[in-house]
Amino acid sequence: MNKDYTQKARQAADWLKQQVPHRPKLGLILGSGLSEVVDDVQGIDISYKDIPSFPISTVSGHKGLLRITPDVMIMVGRVHYYEGWTLSEVVFPVFVMNFFGVERLIITNAAGAVSTHLKPADLVLIRDHINLMGVNPFIGPNDAEVGPRFFDMTQIWSHELRIYAQEAAKKVLPKRYPLPEGVYAALPGPNYETPAEIRMLQVLGADLVGMSTVPEAIAASYLRMKALGISCVTNLGAGLSKGPLNHEEVVEVGKMVEQDMRLLIQELVDRFK
Repeated sequence: MNKDYTQKARQAADWLKQQVPHRPKLGLILGSGLSEVVDDVQGIDISYKDIPSFPISTVSGHKGLLRITPDVMIMVGRVHYYEGWTLSEVVFPVFVMNFFGVERLIITNAAGAVSTHLKPADLVLIRDHINLMGVNPFIGPNDAEVGPRFFDMTQIWSHELRIYAQEAAKKVLPKRYPLPEGVYAALPGPNYETPAEIRMLQVLGADLVGMSTVPEAIAASYLRMKALGISCVTNLGAGLSKGPLNHEEVVEVGKMVEQDMRLLIQELVDRFK
């Protein structure tokens, strides 16, 4: 990221500071079909289109607004590489959050099950990931004043935050405890995977597959933010299910787990105050 990019992110963060009095230390990115999780959360809403240089969501199930409360800054919907944004644009909101003051980041997504041990409506903590998008958001110039040219990815998904999440699940979702953990593979999309690709992912050690999350996690690591990933399994991977895959199914299963995800997120927000 060059200095012009990071300057624009700082300007966006400064603009947001002028709009809201809150300074939360926790950020939350909501994935496909999960926007309703925060419907009862009171905060100040700001549309992405009003934020300087901010990318705008174009996918159904992504409302495209920031909801800022005293405890959490929520991205109600995200943008994706397959929408035509560059990966540097995809991770721009993470930079804005960081410059705003966010130190911990919860990243959620809708994912397909690669592991036969997972099923639709499971909530899974991301333990690690595989970047198969064919590109990285940090290719190009680097602003050394913000982050290092080369950065470590060993602990990109915080073990500490996963412990918090398991403790939260034990309290508010005892029937789901312990939450399964797995490896998330990111492909560029927008098509779903072929059966052969799902078999490849199984060989590689992936448990989940999707089209998001990894770019934001890489940015969080670059910015030294602790990240927690929660996947909502919305479908079985191609070849593991009986019928064809579609986005409506993703949104529908998101609605099925809405209440459980709401309870888990609220407990995590309370623990991170």
